[in-house]
Amino acid sequence: MQPMISSQGNALTYNGEIYNYREIRRTLEPVWNFQSQSDTEVLLAAHDRYGLDALAELRGMFAFALWDEPRQRLFCARDRFGIKPFYYATVGDFFIFASEAKALLPFLASIETDSGALAEYLTFQYTIGEHTLFHGVHQLLPGHYLLVENGRVITQRYWDISYQIDFDHSPQYFQRRLAELIDESLELHLRSDAPIGAHVSGGIDSSLVYLLSDRRSGGAINGFHGRFGAYPGYDESHHARTVVGAAGGKLHETDITAADFRDSISAVMYHLDYPVAGPGAFPQYMLSALAARHVKVVLGGQGGDEIFGGYARYLIAYFEQCFRAAIDGTYRNGNFVVTAESIIPNLGVLREYKPLLQEFWREGLFGGLDDRYFRLIDQAKDMSGEIRWHELDRERVITAFREIFNNQRNVRKEAYLDSMTHFDLKCLIPALLHVEDRMSMAHGLESRVPLLDHRLVEFAATVPADVKFTDGRMKHLLKTTFQDVLPVPIVERRDKMGFPVPLAEWFSGELRDWIGDLFRSEQARNRPFVNVDHIVDGMARTGRFSRKIWGLLSLELWQQSFHDQAARYRAMLNG
Repeated sequence: MQPMISSQGNALTYNGEIYNYREIRRTLEPVWNFQSQSDTEVLLAAHDRYGLDALAELRGMFAFALWDEPRQRLFCARDRFGIKPFYYATVGDFFIFASEAKALLPFLASIETDSGALAEYLTFQYTIGEHTLFHGVHQLLPGHYLLVENGRVITQRYWDISYQIDFDHSPQYFQRRLAELIDESLELHLRSDAPIGAHVSGGIDSSLVYLLSDRRSGGAINGFHGRFGAYPGYDESHHARTVVGAAGGKLHETDITAADFRDSISAVMYHLDYPVAGPGAFPQYMLSALAARHVKVVLGGQGGDEIFGGYARYLIAYFEQCFRAAIDGTYRNGNFVVTAESIIPNLGVLREYKPLLQEFWREGLFGGLDDRYFRLIDQAKDMSGEIRWHELDRERVITAFREIFNNQRNVRKEAYLDSMTHFDLKCLIPALLHVEDRMSMAHGLESRVPLLDHRLVEFAATVPADVKFTDGRMKHLLKTTFQDVLPVPIVERRDKMGFPVPLAEWFSGELRDWIGDLFRSEQARNRPFVNVDHIVDGMARTGRFSRKIWGLLSLELWQQSFHDQAARYRAMLNG
């Protein structure tokens, strides 16, 4: 990508979309002679006018590097949620940056695994800091900017989320304001010169984004859905058809198979740069391939679960807080006023989550929420034999988790829901967005996430938990606000799965020999930190929805794609 250069000699290279660039441009036209209609030039002009404070004006997804000629300074920034990537490395006296981690590998002395980041990945299936799995390659964290000046590299946070709870307004006010902000976000996200479509999973978030966007576009939005037709327990296509049918729209479907997995999973890992999040990356890759055949831009519902309380684990913790308040008589010690009696009728949704309940309360009730929430999201609890933990610093991972989870600057009161959603917004969301961006861009498709407009997220952080999550009804505020938009079967469904993949069935059936051969290879047997024999022996005992095998398979495929190709990457720089 060629940089855009201003008359002052400033040069900008930029990845993303500034959705409100038209509004910013109007304010700058009196002081800037625009030569194009692009948001890139608007970003250059905004920096010229506001300097570092230009970041506060931007609504969108972006990662950029701007050489400030008068100040002899490099100014880099990443959007508030990490929708777009920014990687960098310092090699000798050189500062190198790129939008793909793999682009930096030829400049490194060697391709090695960062043991600290690996401990984080094995624990959460994502990293929670600036280190990546490539030793020496860093990521600029969401909501941060970076300056290279006078031989120094400085990073600084420019945006953060704060749960300043608004107890002064009624539920009806929050509903009206939510509807206004989502409408405003969609207006901005639908700006495009290219055809737009939307992912439709059959859940609340993607359904709402699709239906509202279709309304705004006069019925011009196509829906896209991936299904596992051979496995009814994983097939949500009938829900997606309900949503698109309610709008009278067209749904494009792709049937995803074990053969697709075998043939595509190495490409998935290559485009991801390094393992992150769950097996949903694979169907996302296949779905993006489908969408790219029809549109250039696709909308998704990413962020709704974290912002509005859509995970079963939130309900478990919320129930405990109600139960504890009933015993202690402390209903008003937190950002909610709710009785245990009112939450009980809604606990049926947890019928399928009994193992999760057992894990949450495995070491008793009423202890530190941070310890119990860690147990819920810890993906490594059943990897004692597969990983050589004595070679990794897991205690550092737990300490880093607690520092983020217990951050009193952001969550000042005692609502469990706010503490959990805050951690997930900071750590889980960037991992999910990593998948969203890389899997779509692998097919030249631009993915947009209108529920992660920062003004909408800032508003949601002010909503009291008893409004957002009334009586333990997950996504209550979202559902009641848009009850005239969402089909009743979608609002009332209790079986949302989150794009599960029938890995257990494939690995014990069609792909059994394939995965066995992969882990028994000479390369796999010589990997650091991993005991391959334990992986092979334990596959038959792995639970249906366990992400252990996925996490370890991703790690091995990643090392095949990059570590085993180190000589090829070194040759790129020399040739």
